[in-house]
Amino acid sequence: MNKNSTIVTTVGEICKLCYTCVRDCPAKAIRISNGQAEVISERCIGCGNCVRVCSQKAKKVYDSTREVQALLDSDSVKVAIVAPSFPADFSEIEPGQLVAMIKQLGFDMVCEVAAGADLVVSEYKKLLSSNPGESYIATTCPGIVSYVEKYYPKLIKRLAPIASPMIAIARALRKIHKDKKLKIVFIGPCLAKKAEAVRDQREQPDVDSVLTFVELKQMFCSANIKPDADEIAEFAPPLPGLGALFPLRGGMLQAAGLQVNLLNCDILMADGKNNFVQAIKEFEDASFDSKLLEILCCEGCIMGCGMNTDNPYFSRRSSVGKYVRKRMEGIDKEEQQKALEPIYDGLNLKVEFDGDDHRLPMPSKEELDEILERLGKFTPEDELDCGACGYSTCREHAIAIHKGMAEMEMCLPYTIERLKQSLKDLSQSNSELESTRQALFNSEKLASMGQLSAGIAHEINNPLGVILLNANLILEAFPEDSEDYEDMKLIVEQAERCKKIVSGLLNFARKNKVVRQPTNLSSLIKHCMKAIMIPDNVDVSINSSLENPTAEVDADQIVQVVTNLVVNAFEAMPDGGNVNISVSDENTPDEVRIIVEDNGQGIPPSLRNKIFEPLFTTKQIGKGTGLGLAVIYGIIKMHRGRIELDTNTDPAQRPTGSKFTVVLPRYEPL
Repeated sequence: MNKNSTIVTTVGEICKLCYTCVRDCPAKAIRISNGQAEVISERCIGCGNCVRVCSQKAKKVYDSTREVQALLDSDSVKVAIVAPSFPADFSEIEPGQLVAMIKQLGFDMVCEVAAGADLVVSEYKKLLSSNPGESYIATTCPGIVSYVEKYYPKLIKRLAPIASPMIAIARALRKIHKDKKLKIVFIGPCLAKKAEAVRDQREQPDVDSVLTFVELKQMFCSANIKPDADEIAEFAPPLPGLGALFPLRGGMLQAAGLQVNLLNCDILMADGKNNFVQAIKEFEDASFDSKLLEILCCEGCIMGCGMNTDNPYFSRRSSVGKYVRKRMEGIDKEEQQKALEPIYDGLNLKVEFDGDDHRLPMPSKEELDEILERLGKFTPEDELDCGACGYSTCREHAIAIHKGMAEMEMCLPYTIERLKQSLKDLSQSNSELESTRQALFNSEKLASMGQLSAGIAHEINNPLGVILLNANLILEAFPEDSEDYEDMKLIVEQAERCKKIVSGLLNFARKNKVVRQPTNLSSLIKHCMKAIMIPDNVDVSINSSLENPTAEVDADQIVQVVTNLVVNAFEAMPDGGNVNISVSDENTPDEVRIIVEDNGQGIPPSLRNKIFEPLFTTKQIGKGTGLGLAVIYGIIKMHRGRIELDTNTDPAQRPTGSKFTVVLPRYEPL
């Protein structure tokens, strides 16, 4: 692993986009882009919260087992330094069995990091006593150090310049065994240790590699190494004292003999993702005055992400406490201190911290308001702060969107509203599709009827003409007051009706070609009305609001359309009424509208889908052929236009009547 390696990555095909990792990342180092969660290595502090909370196991941790195996295969002296939280993860076996198992992997020595914690404790005592007016942030947790470097660079000078227990014991071992070529591997519960081990880019790093307890058990499994009651080994010196309490909440303070005083707040403790973030923020704001802020990313190292146990918190805490009590029973503290003095003498436990600012620019008020409005948050009441997006508030989500860390679709209410709109649009599309399907169906029916009509016309027209001619000759031969005259007159009338039907079928079947010519529609409508017999009980009005009266249409066919619509309107008002004919191009300069509106009886809902079908009529027998609207429909379609109907039969809703709107393109479509 190197400084540019990514500690945690997301397995895209497994990620379900539940935003749990976003919610639990204190550094907000997870970006949602194109519907994919991505851990940004530059912003990640290695706390491992995203790994812990991902129920789909979609977070993959950098695997150090291969590089550790390569170290074990070298000719160096291999040293394993084990974190003091090991009793919490290996509570089912004796410490001596664990040491023996680690040695079976190929390590020459196994030491306790807790001894380094004892060295660090002395340094903290000196730091606080020699700088009474200063305040510091403890640097035992690498995740905290990384968080300050990336997001609170002003507090870097407040970081205690003291190595962590891992670095301390590594430096101590290299001093003790300075004549040997050591390869040191840290084994513990913390992912952030992987980054801490490579932050020092010297030729000889303090720690060569880092294994989590999870990875250690994987190596045990691969090598088929199991605990054996007969295989017992001891930790190599230096042996620890109360430094073994470091993985517990407040353990460092107890090891150093420092007490939390609730009256003066000289020393404050905080742990867990929410508490440590708030503590650092208030520390920067000088909300409290303390000499030492001891904070951890986790709820103590026993809850680190690299642990491989399902035991609850207090069970883990009990396991560590039990081990420390047993360890301290046979230790003479004075003798232990004397043993550490030669190691401590001249040992450099100083560290330096560098700024690695990854703060992103905040949006202006205008930019933030614009994003909130796009999310449908127009007022404070619209900001639900439901947290479904992974952010605590709608404003935090909007800020993350501005920073490029989040997407609009992460907002559940926003997504639901878009879904509703999509369903509405889909419903409208389905309605339009159904209308198109019906129109296509009607066109197919018209085509079929056209073929049928052509056949009928050819077969019936000639014999019908003969029948009608002879019927008229016979009619002329009978006296008008005779009974035979009335019977023959009925035959002639019915033959004439058949002729009209056949003539209508011929017009319907004839595949007329539209001959477009510039036509003054206003004049055309007025001329058309002169040829129509208007009933005495009907008033007709013609209104034209055309800005440009000229349109390219087939004048004869449009006359046929208007004539049929007007005659139909007359017949829909047996008791009289008003017919209004209007022509306009308002707001649609490329289209013209011809509207024929009456205040007749209207068309019942059950019949509206049938009115353009050939031979369908609502008129009495002998009063209509049922081909008028079918012919109109065909003419309008040949003009690439459309016809719309608005009708009402219920006077309780609004005045009854029908309005046919013919929409035609002003120019012939290309």
